[in-house]
This record gives sequence, structure tokens and C-alpha cells, in this order.
Amino acid sequence: NDPPRGSGFAGITLVYNVKNKEDVDSVIELVKKAGGTIVKEPQVAFWGGYHAYFADPDGYYWEVVWGPGFKFDEDGLLKF
Repeated sequence: NDPPRGSGFAGITLVYNVKNKEDVDSVIELVKKAGGTIVKEPQVAFWGGYHAYFADPDGYYWEVVWGPGFKFDEDGLLKF
């Protein structure tokens, strides 16, 4: 048997880091066109970045985020 399904926060948030601020808006538009659930519209974050949240069909939250100091390596991965 499957465990009972609840509602609300699943305990984790997945993150999709983007290279350009405008990419946050583009990803959220794709999610909307696909019928996804927008949890938080794109907006400036208190720390200076730009982000939004959506829920996938399984109810997991995804943050789409751009940061002014983000740097990516040659494979497109965020460098720390």
C-alpha cells in the first residue's frame, strides 16, 4: 500500500539555478503553459537575486533562481 498523501510542504525544495535573470521568467512561463502550479510568482529576493517557485505534479516545490554573483563552470554547473 502507498503511504497516505498529505498536503503542504514535502520537506525538501529542489532548485534550478539559471544564468540570466530573464530565465526565471521564461521557465515560469513554460511551467504555466504546461499547466503547472505556480506557488510564488517571479520576484526580487531579499538577498538581491530573483526567484520563483512552482510545484511539480508530485507536489514537490521547485525554486527557479538567479543570483547576481552566480558563476557557472564550462558544463553549466553552478560553481561554489
